[in-house]
Order: sequence, then C-alpha cells, then structure tokens
Amino acid sequence: MCGICGIIQPENRKPIPENYLSSMCRTIIHRGPDDEGFHLERDVALGVRRLSIIDLETGHQPLSNEDGSIWTAYNGEIYNFPQLRKELIQLGHTFKTKTDTETIVHGYEQWGTDFIKKTNGMFSISIWDRNNRNLFLIRDRLGIKPLYYSLCRDGTLVFGSELKAVLAHPKVERRLNMQALDLFLTLEYIPAPFSIFENIFKLPAGSLLAYKNGTIKISKYWDLQQNEPEKMKESIRSPESLQDELFFLLKESVRSRLISDVPLGAFLSGGIDSSAIVGLMHTLGVSPINTFSIGFEYDTYNELEHAQRIAEKFSTEHKEFILKPDILQLTEKLILHLDEPFGDFSIFPTYLVSKTARDSVKVILSGDGGDELLAGYEHYQAQKLSRNPLMWPLHKLMPPLIKKFPPSPKKKGLWNKTQRYCRGVEMDKRLRHLRWMMFLSTPEKKSLYSENFRENLKGITSLHEREPFQSIFERMNDYDETNGELFLDLNTYMVDDILVKVDRMSMAASLETRVPLLDHNVVEFLFKIPGRFKLNGMSSKWIFKKTMERLLPKENIYRKKEGFSIPIKHWLRTELKEMMLDYLEESRIEKEGLFSSQAVNGLVESHLKKKCNNSHQIWALLVFEIWKDKYLS
Repeated sequence: MCGICGIIQPENRKPIPENYLSSMCRTIIHRGPDDEGFHLERDVALGVRRLSIIDLETGHQPLSNEDGSIWTAYNGEIYNFPQLRKELIQLGHTFKTKTDTETIVHGYEQWGTDFIKKTNGMFSISIWDRNNRNLFLIRDRLGIKPLYYSLCRDGTLVFGSELKAVLAHPKVERRLNMQALDLFLTLEYIPAPFSIFENIFKLPAGSLLAYKNGTIKISKYWDLQQNEPEKMKESIRSPESLQDELFFLLKESVRSRLISDVPLGAFLSGGIDSSAIVGLMHTLGVSPINTFSIGFEYDTYNELEHAQRIAEKFSTEHKEFILKPDILQLTEKLILHLDEPFGDFSIFPTYLVSKTARDSVKVILSGDGGDELLAGYEHYQAQKLSRNPLMWPLHKLMPPLIKKFPPSPKKKGLWNKTQRYCRGVEMDKRLRHLRWMMFLSTPEKKSLYSENFRENLKGITSLHEREPFQSIFERMNDYDETNGELFLDLNTYMVDDILVKVDRMSMAASLETRVPLLDHNVVEFLFKIPGRFKLNGMSSKWIFKKTMERLLPKENIYRKKEGFSIPIKHWLRTELKEMMLDYLEESRIEKEGLFSSQAVNGLVESHLKKKCNNSHQIWALLVFEIWKDKYLS
C-alpha cells in the first residue's frame, strides 16, 4: 500500500523540476512512511510513498521493466498476482522482485491496458510507456483506492492519491467549485468525477485515463452493466444453491486478502459483516486472529458486547477500547486529512479504531460494503414500503400531521423514523430512495443559500437531473426495484462516502484496509441475484444472513442494526460548541457571502435549545468553514 503522485507535460518544454515532485510526495507521507521513490525524465515525473506490505526488501517503487521503457507508480494490492506472475513467466517474462507491482509492468508489456481486466484487487495505477509516450491512470473497479487529477492550462497533467498532492503543484489553481459545494451540503460528500475545486477531478471507479501530449481520454474498463440485464431480473436457482455459491465466493475473497508479509487483523463491531469476515478467517486457519473494537462513553453508541461474543467464539486476540478523544484537536486534524469537505460523522470512530489497530498490525480486513450490496439500511425498507398501494392513502394524510410535532430526542426512535419517512414520500418517486441520503431539501437550500450562491448555481436543480445521478437513474431500469436502488448506492454513496472514509481515515494512521465484501466477483454475483433475496419482505440482507447461519451465532446475525457512529449532536452542544460559534459567527458568514447568516443562526440556536436536531446541517457547515479556512485563505 502506498501513495502515488506524478506529472507529465507535452514535449519540448523545460524539464520538470524535481522539487515539484518531492513537494507532492511530502504531502502523502502518512500513506507510505516506510520508503520514498522518484523516477524523473524530462517530461515525466513519478513519485511513490510506500507502506511495505509485500516483498519488504525489493519492492521499491517506481519500478520498470528490463529495458526501462515502461514504468509504474502504484498504490494498492493485486491479490491474484502470484497466478499472474506464473502466467507471465511461462510467456517468457523475467522477474527481479517478488512484489505484485512487477506484474503490472510485465502485464502491460504482454497485454497492453487489457491486463487490468485480468487483475483482482484494489488499486490506483500510473503507467508510463516511454516508447509510445503514453501515460495511463487506472482506478480499481469499485473505487476502493482514490486517484485525483488535474489537466492544467498548458497541457500538463498532475495526479495523486490525495487531493493535497495535486494542490502541491504550483500550476494547479484553487478555485471553489460551487456545484460541488451544493452537492456536499446536499449529500455530505462530493460524488465523482467532481472535487471541491474546479478543474481537479476524481477518476471514476473502474476507469482508465489515457494522456498523450496534452490531451486526455477517459474510458470505462469495468461496469456492472456489462453483465446481461435479463439474467439479473430473475433466478431459477434455489436459495440454497445461491447461499452455497455466496459462501464460496466470500471465503475465496477473504483467502486472497490474507496475503501479506506483515501482521494483519480485522475490525470487529459485532455486526454480521465484520463477524462474517472474522469467521471466514478462522475457517481458513488464520491463527491468531487480531481483532479490534472500540466504544464510546455513551452507552447507546457501544457494540462491544456483540463483538466480544464473536471474539470468544473464534478465539481471537481481541482488543477493545473505550475512547475519550480530544474532539477539538481531532476535528481539525481529520478535516485536513480529508482534503475536501466531507460530512460523514463516522470518520471519528473509523480513524480511532484504525489508530488503535496500527499499534499491532499493518493490514486490516473490514466488513465495509455489505449494507450497500445487500440492502442493509432502513431506507431500503422505507422505499419498499412506499411502493405498497396500501400505504398510498396514508401518504396524503400523514405528512401534514407529522409536521406539527417536534422530533424525538431518541436518535433511532420510531417517531423520528416516521418523520423521515413522511418527508420522503412527499418527494418525487424517483428521489424517494435518495431522501434518506439527503440533508438539505430544495426549500431549505433556498433559505440557506445566499442570492449570489443561487445565481452561481443557475438555480437549484434536482439531483436526478444532474450528473452523475442522471445517467445512473437511467441505468437503474436494467434491474428490479431493490437492485436498482443498490446500483445507485454502489455508484455514489458507497464509492464517494464509505470508501473515502475508510481509505482516508485508515491511511491517516498508516494502516492498509482490505474489503473482502467488495471483491468484484462477489459484487457481480450479488447483482445477478433478484432483489427479493436481499430484501425479503422487510428482512434486510436475507440471503447473507441465511448463508452465515452455518458460521455465526444467531444473536449476531439477527440482532438489531446499531451502526458505527458518535454522539455528534451532544458534542455540538458541549465540546464543539465554542468552535461552532466561532466558525459560524454572523459577521464571518455575511462577509463570506455564500449563506444567509439568519438561516445559519436559526439552525444553531434551535439546536442549542434542543428544539431540533440540526447536527447534520450544522456539522456540514462547520466542516466547510474549517476546510475553507485551511485551503482557501
């Protein structure tokens, strides 16, 4: 696991200064504290910060083929590299290292960019082909590893694993992208290909960027739509045979992710996803299994009891901690690591459990992705309920009545769920699924956004009319209703929220995180299964739960979902109150000219007086203001 960065410019320019590359590399030391490597030519510069996982002694990067005509700087893991290596040796290639990186240069020599279709892994890859003067950037199928790029006015391409590496190049401009800011305040994340800066982009998952002499072309090399849609709509196979195949695929996915020359472990929350990973590691003979759980002082945010049950069943070397973080210091630290505004509260526990695990291991297996693949969230149930004709009369009667009453102080109370459901059914049917993922409605934006902000946006447009959502909504019709909603989340929320959080927070602690549930073979299989096997009646993750009955205690499989969160609404009234009032102070907001100070004050005051829980809206504004202070001042 590493962090990469690089520069390529059109021919016949002044040589690229080495200090440009070294400055970019310094910004991502946390991604690779073990080693640093540069490759410089007149018009090309590749840099790597390395976290040594495989082939600790000879795995230095950037790395080339025998004659130095092909170079790669690479971040990630190719899990099937031993098989690829064997195949390439049989085809006449000579290897000088034992690292997976070398399969990239020889694979490209043998098959061109089609080599990527043979890989199974998580990665962001750069390949410099000197003879053809082509540079390629490739991101893994599911977008587990990040890759940012910017094409400068003079045709220079700058890229990096994190946005801060791109910003370190002096030719890259810092201009706030208003459309991206609107998306952030709506969703709490910024979907690819956008970033918070104009002219800096995220390479979408499953994509390849080709650069030659100042121009770029982006194409998809993997897409779920490449499967045959008619095979997704129904399955004639028995549930039992589907469970057997799912168990086999998950077991093989975990097996491939155990490859490492350094100690590894697993996050363990006690939920079915992380418990399944630990159970499969035990089945595969891993011993000892290092597992890690954290809890907070607030009892409602602890799941340690459930994690302990799994740890005892599989005899793991279990470490659990009740954390009392310095929330003020941590807030600024983590926002800097994220590079752009990001509002998911669970960055805190993700970073803290990563930091805790890093004291014992360098590699961790995580259960991320299960909810987005198997309909694990409540909003999938809400969406299914909203399609039931028996509910339609209530859709007209309930919303006006519900609005007359305040929310419950209980985070997951039935009343609050009913209120969210009613707000959802008031929306366009196409947007109901997104309602649970949205934090500002159109009327709220009109109140919060300044006239200047609204004019810059050229009006407030519904999400389903904007990219990347518009094209995804069109393709949802290839699937049944539940799978269509999962397809939407897979291509937006999962890649641009969940995986961003996991990558940035674990790499901030110099910890490599592997996600077996997001093996592309598992993903492709699950999207061929009808949605009724995932959301069976109102039972979420049905086929996964039935599959895991052979491995896990039923108390863990069928327990109520808790989630991985923190008491942010309390912190905004206590530890974070002074910071919130400082950054959202009236004169500051008015001077900035983006938001209505009156609307911001209203959100803050009603939250402090406990009239409403405005934690999502306030946290997003606070994150943006802290980010803006660090990156645009």
